[in-house]
Amino acid sequence: MRRGGRRDEAPPLPRPLACVPSIAAQGQRGVGRFRNAAAAAPRLEPVQGRMYTLLSGLYKYMFQKDEYCVLILGLDNAGKTTFLEQSKTRFNKNYKGMSLSKITTTVGLNIGTVDVGKTRLMFWDLGGQEELQSLWDKYYAECHGVIYVIDSTDEERLSESKQAFEKVVSSEALDGVPILVLANKQDVETCLSIPDIKTAFSDCTCKIGRRDCLTQACSALTGKGVREGIEWMVKCVVRNIHRPPRQRDIT
Repeated sequence: MRRGGRRDEAPPLPRPLACVPSIAAQGQRGVGRFRNAAAAAPRLEPVQGRMYTLLSGLYKYMFQKDEYCVLILGLDNAGKTTFLEQSKTRFNKNYKGMSLSKITTTVGLNIGTVDVGKTRLMFWDLGGQEELQSLWDKYYAECHGVIYVIDSTDEERLSESKQAFEKVVSSEALDGVPILVLANKQDVETCLSIPDIKTAFSDCTCKIGRRDCLTQACSALTGKGVREGIEWMVKCVVRNIHRPPRQRDIT
């Protein structure tokens, strides 16, 4: 259409300035720089994960102990409960033990704990009468060690004690579990010597296998050999990686 003899024309589009980059171009370059920086940055573990691991380890160190369960086995009247009482008296400062003269034959189960540094031993003292020996294997799967007590003054029952011990070491549930054999009542002059007891139990040697095993002289009545036996057991259960400890709060 013409107005006053002139043709209407659309206004010309503005020219982009060469010195000012477009917004789209700026955005693309910014995204590229961000991607390059992200790729170059090392991948770090989340701070919260590291803090949790640190605090968890600190809590375990300060407020928890590694707990190992140890069975005390042997015939009745071998001195198992007396050994347990002497152990608690020697390792637990504030423990007031019962009079050793008042200890009677165990019928069922006695439980006691001993703390050695950061390690706690939970003892299960089981009755040794023949009718109670059938219950021993019910505790094998959860235990970390075995203390087998022999009355070295009772030569007449030595064969019976050997038969019970042979059943213990033959159990697959105790494979790899350390065993401490205590020749108790060594304070009595007429007792059997350690070599005598080893000879009497020699048939069981092949069934012990590669597990840790120690035969030690002991007098649960006087306390001789008690500390040495406990410290040996602690070393053995701690290094046995096949049966890890339970975690218990320090009380």
